[in-house]
Amino acid sequence: MSALRSMPRGSLLMLVLFLGVLVSAIAVAYSAHWNRELLNSLYGELSVRDKAQAEWGRLILEQSTWTAHSRIEALASEQLKMHVPQAADVRLVAP
Repeated sequence: MSALRSMPRGSLLMLVLFLGVLVSAIAVAYSAHWNRELLNSLYGELSVRDKAQAEWGRLILEQSTWTAHSRIEALASEQLKMHVPQAADVRLVAP
């Protein structure tokens, strides 16, 4: 206790304030670093999302190509030897 009494008046307060400023500075540096890491992670996830959306667009385009009526009709006539019947070949059946 004698060491505290030999210190000049207010030096304990200055020590506490110095430690508070030091801790605050370290906290600011840590939060800035953490913020940068989170931002990098966000940009990485956004890149993954953009790639997935581009792939989705390509798949939708491919699906529309494969299911086009002209392509299906060409495949039916070439591979399955199907054709549109003549009007005389069509018979209506009453239920």
